[in-house]
Amino acid sequence: MTVLREFQRLEAAGIWRPSPEDQRRDVIVSLGDATLTITDMQDRPLAHWSLAAVKRANPGEFPALFHPDGDPGETLELGADETTMLDAIDKVRNAIDRSRPHPGRLRIYGGLGIVALAVALLAVGLPHTMRSHTLEAVSQVHRKAIGQALLGRIERVSGQACSTPEAEPILKKLADRTGVRRVAIMREGIADSLTLPGRIVLIHRKYVEDYEDPAVAAGAVLVERARAEARDPMADVLDIGGITATFRLLTTGEIRRETLDRYSEVMLASPRPPVDDETLLAEFGRTAIPSTPYAYAKDATGESTVGLIEADPMAGRDLAPVLNDRDWVQLQNICG
Repeated sequence: MTVLREFQRLEAAGIWRPSPEDQRRDVIVSLGDATLTITDMQDRPLAHWSLAAVKRANPGEFPALFHPDGDPGETLELGADETTMLDAIDKVRNAIDRSRPHPGRLRIYGGLGIVALAVALLAVGLPHTMRSHTLEAVSQVHRKAIGQALLGRIERVSGQACSTPEAEPILKKLADRTGVRRVAIMREGIADSLTLPGRIVLIHRKYVEDYEDPAVAAGAVLVERARAEARDPMADVLDIGGITATFRLLTTGEIRRETLDRYSEVMLASPRPPVDDETLLAEFGRTAIPSTPYAYAKDATGESTVGLIEADPMAGRDLAPVLNDRDWVQLQNICG
């Protein structure tokens, strides 16, 4: 997006408060790839806000007061002298808004949804129909915003995703190599891996810290990509939220914070569904990544993962590494 390149490396001073009960803190605000990153004065990350979900509480007044959509308790103040940052936020948010489907279309769906709700008293299959229709209606831009909001709610429980300035471009390389939009390394709170809407994949830190081959971490991402192709991650959000959350998303385009929190609680505590070897081998073959390192990481004996070892689509081939040695060492220290 041109408007994002225009404001790369833009920073400003601000005042951040995570909740009304907490003290206000002096922070540095950085504009990134459709996100605002808030760090303390020692450059330690405190919060990540999706620009698609940033709201201004006092338009035209100063200091400008912002908060994440659905969470007015967390606030960020920017002074009137931070004109460049304020203009950048407005321009980027306007660009994101223009890329969304026309809101009138969602209102039409909303009207149809109201009629469908009345029919639901007689139609046994309406919840499934409404769910399918909602999954089709939610745009990719909206999915990204929902995924980013979910990551924020998960981080409140598990702690911030691991991040260093040096490792961020390497994570982008790993995401590009495995065909997802973003990879986040979690310190705790997640037992293995998880895919959020918007093609955001979370993996536990063990996949980068405990193994010498980056193909192991890549394999964990590919497993999640296979799961996401088999079942839309948005379906989990709707199923956990129930028909009320589905109807609200269809008619207003919004999801309540309570639904996001419930999703975080359920998904972090639930085992991930298995993926059959044939599907996984197809993913490894499509991305030219060997399946053997991941197979031995899951079972050091190889007994339960013998299918991924014996049928490795990349066996015997001379392959470029998933990441070079320097990048892999940087990534292994991302949580340090």
